Amino acid sequence: MAPGFWEQPEKAQKVMQELTGLKDKVQSFTALYLRWEDLNVLRELGAEEADPVLLSEVEQGLAELNAGLDRWHLLLLISGPYDRNHALVTLHAGAGGTEAMDWTEMLLRMYTRWGEQQGYQVELLNLLPGEEAGVKSAILAVGGENAYGYLKGEMGVHRLVRISPFDASGRRHTSFASVEVLPEVSDEIVVQINADDLKVDTYRSSGAGGQHVNKTESAVRITHLPSGIVVACQGERSQLQNRATAMRMLQAKLFERQRQAQEAAYNQLRGDQQEIAWGSQIRSYVFHPYSLVKDHRTNAEVGNVQAVMNGEIESFISAYLVWAAKQRG
Repeated sequence: MAPGFWEQPEKAQKVMQELTGLKDKVQSFTALYLRWEDLNVLRELGAEEADPVLLSEVEQGLAELNAGLDRWHLLLLISGPYDRNHALVTLHAGAGGTEAMDWTEMLLRMYTRWGEQQGYQVELLNLLPGEEAGVKSAILAVGGENAYGYLKGEMGVHRLVRISPFDASGRRHTSFASVEVLPEVSDEIVVQINADDLKVDTYRSSGAGGQHVNKTESAVRITHLPSGIVVACQGERSQLQNRATAMRMLQAKLFERQRQAQEAAYNQLRGDQQEIAWGSQIRSYVFHPYSLVKDHRTNAEVGNVQAVMNGEIESFISAYLVWAAKQRG
């Protein structure tokens, strides 16, 4: 006898997740449609009575409705198998010393601000500070529905052009930082990890100093020997919590490795020659001699660099999702 639906928990859970996603899209559309009907009634009433207050309310409501439709359209594009998951954002400074490390810290702040503005839970899991300023690397957890779906297009190399505050001669510098975005793998997705393949190190958490410096070896670094993948966590107070978080990060990285291998095999069968995303420049942030942020994949541009650095990256996220959908055909 074929196994019953209740005997396939992983498949059932996946189906339920897809069903929940579809329900969310339908409910969002229904709410937008009902709002449109209300505005249409107000429009007719305002026109009959020549009431400028009602007509002004309709105009404002239509603007809000259009913004809602834009968000709903993006929700339709969040359709990947892991798009609903939380996201792990890893940043690394490129060549360029202190300038590149400062740039990495600026990007860390940008993604933190964006996550907070979207109502996501944002947690700094690991931070390796630079010797003079900035950070060498950092890992940011962005928790909330569709976090990975929105942030996955940020993966790649980000380029900064500005007058360096660390250059006494006031020369223009170009710096690079890499961004990696992974979905947090949920417990129902099994990635086999052999305990004998792990090297676990503990050390004291780094910080700015003072009374809050961790005086116990609560930070954890795990090395997966077969793959060479290294993850570290120092954001939690206890070693057990840091170890658990590091294991989730390792599971996510191993899962992404498997996914990329499967995708590469699929692309080879299709005969596609696709550019490797990691290490490729996806976006430039120009502070000098003019103010401009430009995405080189979608050609989306924003002239207000400071607004972007304060977390206003929705236009780039939207443009990428539309562009990626067109690429898939």
